[in-house]
Amino acid sequence: MTDGDGPGSRSVVVLPTYNERDNLEPIVRQVLENLPRATVWVVDDNSPDGTGVIADRLAHEDERVRVIHRDGKLGLGTAYVAAYQEALAADVDFLLQMDADFSHDPSYLPRLLDALHDADLVIGSRYIPGGGTRHWSWARRAISRGGNRVARIGLGLKTQDATGGFRAFRRSTIERLNYDELRLRGYGFQIEVVFQVEQGGLRIAEVPIIFVERASGRSKMSKGIVWEAIIHILRRRIRMVHEGRSREPAPQGETLLRK
Repeated sequence: MTDGDGPGSRSVVVLPTYNERDNLEPIVRQVLENLPRATVWVVDDNSPDGTGVIADRLAHEDERVRVIHRDGKLGLGTAYVAAYQEALAADVDFLLQMDADFSHDPSYLPRLLDALHDADLVIGSRYIPGGGTRHWSWARRAISRGGNRVARIGLGLKTQDATGGFRAFRRSTIERLNYDELRLRGYGFQIEVVFQVEQGGLRIAEVPIIFVERASGRSKMSKGIVWEAIIHILRRRIRMVHEGRSREPAPQGETLLRK
């Protein structure tokens, strides 16, 4: 599968931004080099460093770039929800999401899109053979691995990298999401999407990637984001127990590991 494969098909790559002035232009350029027939949607949270202004210039110069301006720093999860809902209102068949800081290498994009041949959601995974992280502190590695372990144990997830944000969706997958449950700002959002997709019996494929710590700008990781995810998992687990569900989720799609 290639971007724009088939009559009427269309791929969108979503880049949420907040203070990504130094990264935005090169990341957009590399995304379009790897998926030249795709459209890039920049979702900017009124960045005070002028990222939104740069995004507007790129959109003026290239019709494959579009900008969604938001009023303030509303969080990563809500940025993706805004993009999903825009995609459902438009002629979009495949939606890909990634960070704008080069933590996610744009060269992986064709591989993620191709994996949608056999899946409804594809995750660029750090935690399957061939995947990994680079330039992370031991504390960051511990938080990430711990968060995924808590999600798998607490929610019975089979996906190895439920917090990963480098993803590709079929339109039919985002159509089936329950948006009332997606009012999360950070990594809890990524976990909730995986939970819903697994519970819905859809297929998830994990493609190995190397996640590289940003070289420019500041990380958006915070204690609040971590606690939001933990609290969400606990609440979900309590609801599952209360509703009499078993530890394992309802019959679900197979989680595929791709090398």
